[in-house]
Amino acid sequence: MLHGKKVVVVMPAYNAGKTLERTYRAIPHDVVDEVLLVDDASRDHTVGEARRLGIRTFVHPKNRGYGGNQKTCYTEALALGADIVVMLHPDYQYEPKLAAAMAALVASDVYDVVLGSRILSVSALHGGMPIWKYVSNRALTFVENLLLGRKLSEYHTGYRAFSRRVLESLPLLENSDDFVFDNEMIVQAVWAGFRIGEISCPCRYEPESSSINFSRSVKYGFGVLAAAAQYRLARWGLARPRFLDAQGMKLGGARPE
Repeated sequence: MLHGKKVVVVMPAYNAGKTLERTYRAIPHDVVDEVLLVDDASRDHTVGEARRLGIRTFVHPKNRGYGGNQKTCYTEALALGADIVVMLHPDYQYEPKLAAAMAALVASDVYDVVLGSRILSVSALHGGMPIWKYVSNRALTFVENLLLGRKLSEYHTGYRAFSRRVLESLPLLENSDDFVFDNEMIVQAVWAGFRIGEISCPCRYEPESSSINFSRSVKYGFGVLAAAAQYRLARWGLARPRFLDAQGMKLGGARPE
């Protein structure tokens, strides 16, 4: 616990059997109270490995997509009584040890959302990020900062910490079940006025690290731009996107079907 707050790490998993143990062992278990893994119908031994390690595991019988996986992650974490939830990919791309620092920034009421930035650490390219991913990351982030009126170093990290209030307040069930879920969630947090901070995070790209291909990345990029554009239009009073509606569907402690 941190400042009397329960910390839960959630791991949205798909074919992460080769990297799960390394990721799990590096989590600061002296601070983290629970680790929860949601398997999205993996085709490898992810579930068996998670259970061998004693990780609380939930299994989707059918693949629901990256966003759909996170919806289950956050629903189950809230059901466990989490005050702070850290989302960490189990592919060992991000440094698990930083979960304590990220959770601390939320527990101390400095930020409501904390992002582990690969860009601030200047290790993205050194860690093996493909140059085309780096360039697209920087370009999309530049446009998003303009449209959202923020100065974040990146919007595309898969390492995030949230307060319980954020997860209960945002209409997360209105978001995509695909990869753009991540970006929509940040846009929602900005819209709702939550405080967003960043911490530099070393990263490593290895053969086992999860990554989407070029065509999926292009689709993701257009989704990112659409979310940011809808935010700007809503600010101007020209649109009312459902995913920014405060009355939209929330997790509310109920498990998504």
